[in-house]
Amino acid sequence: MGFAKVVVAVLVFIGLAVVGVVYLAPETALRLAVGADRQRSGLVRKEIELPGGVHWVYLEGGHGEPLILLHGFGADKDNFTRVARYLTPHYRVIVPDLIGFGESVHAQDADYAPKAQGERVRALAQALGITSVHIGGSSMGGQIALTYAALHPTEVRSLWLLDAAGVWTAPESELQKMARESGRNPLMAKSEDEYAGVVAFVMSDPPFFPRPMLNVMARERIRNFTLEERIFKQIRSDSIEGRISGMAAPALIVWGENDRAINVATADVLHRLLPNSQVVIMPGVGHLPMLERPRQSAEEYVRFRVSR
Repeated sequence: MGFAKVVVAVLVFIGLAVVGVVYLAPETALRLAVGADRQRSGLVRKEIELPGGVHWVYLEGGHGEPLILLHGFGADKDNFTRVARYLTPHYRVIVPDLIGFGESVHAQDADYAPKAQGERVRALAQALGITSVHIGGSSMGGQIALTYAALHPTEVRSLWLLDAAGVWTAPESELQKMARESGRNPLMAKSEDEYAGVVAFVMSDPPFFPRPMLNVMARERIRNFTLEERIFKQIRSDSIEGRISGMAAPALIVWGENDRAINVATADVLHRLLPNSQVVIMPGVGHLPMLERPRQSAEEYVRFRVSR
């Protein structure tokens, strides 16, 4: 057999082996894929226990000024893994699973309002030796980041707001219309099919995940459904507009033009509230720019930081 045929045969064998793992052992396939992404991004999984039994799991990597990134509702720390590979060469990146999500503690009776979550994130930062921080957040994470900055303005040096929640005077989104007309929340899932629908709803251009791996990801959301219902009510009832109006911290506001969860017009409302802000609208992108356009999202952020 010629060398070229040998190479083709090996590649075919590897391809079949990968497909076999994905369909026969999707949990293993997902674990390996996530681990590879973290390694490529220079992130290491860490844990810390804070007073009161507050157990955090987070990713950390890179060097430089600390940058804390907060995921959105129903998500986890790995929403920022792919964008982090373009950030760890510049910053010390810390991405926690917010309390109530991912691998961090899921206290059923805790307060999950943005103020409480913001104080928890601050406690985590202080435990990691961070007293001055750049902070970013996606959706609910942006709402928490803004609240952190409002509560402790001298400690937050800049904000990165990716389709941030908490501004409810903006025009109605598709999510809000669906909830008003049908009572259904398209961000929540009780089944694997519903979870696939959540992914399709929040992203216009999602990264590819084979359905067996997507089903594994769905299981955490299904288990967490009752708690997420309570958390969603708390974040939806909290408006950040009064507490952030006139905030001086430099802010980069990034929005997906096709966001169905939070109307893209919200970016303009935030821009008016934050006098030291700039806005980037990404065409062809949904609610999660850092997953749909990781390189572009990072480049916009690095450019913003360099310009300060």
